[in-house]
Amino acid sequence: MDEFSYLSVLLSVILGLAVTQILKGFRGMVMSRARIRLYWPTLLWAALVLLMCVQSWWAMFGLRLRQGWKFQEFGVVLFQTILTYMLAGLVLPDLFGDEPVDLKKNFFDHRRWFFWIGFLLIAVSVSKDLILTGGWPSPANLAFHAIFGALLLVGALTPNERYHKVNAILGFALFVAYILLLFTRIGRGR
Repeated sequence: MDEFSYLSVLLSVILGLAVTQILKGFRGMVMSRARIRLYWPTLLWAALVLLMCVQSWWAMFGLRLRQGWKFQEFGVVLFQTILTYMLAGLVLPDLFGDEPVDLKKNFFDHRRWFFWIGFLLIAVSVSKDLILTGGWPSPANLAFHAIFGALLLVGALTPNERYHKVNAILGFALFVAYILLLFTRIGRGR
């Protein structure tokens, strides 16, 4: 077994748990639909975090040829994966019991944590390139990180509901464009 195949097991488990967390949330909303008060920005962010999980797993294939891994190199990739899981854990509430669940209230109750972790994820993603390659991401990749990071930072700082509705749409559209521009083929992107 090569180095990355060994290291990627832990990363895949964490990303799998993140995907499970989101899919379990969607399933729970269907099963408990009578007591759920929907809020479309939450659903859009949940779909976006699910897409982020898939894109992260897809992009990790590009690391398969890397040899001579150092702990700090693996550590930054692991930290990025953990932060992705944390977003997945915060985007939808746990649906236990018979109490009504208001997705809008849940969103605003956890908004700061969600967006600060998302902002930290962006910073770690840029740091990952610096640590793994010694250089910055490509200009297009860096521009995406800067714009997406700004959206997340403002999301952490403002409780304005109108902003959060626009932010969810912009964030989703920006991330889809990011994938289409940089990650349409496996192992590509930087």
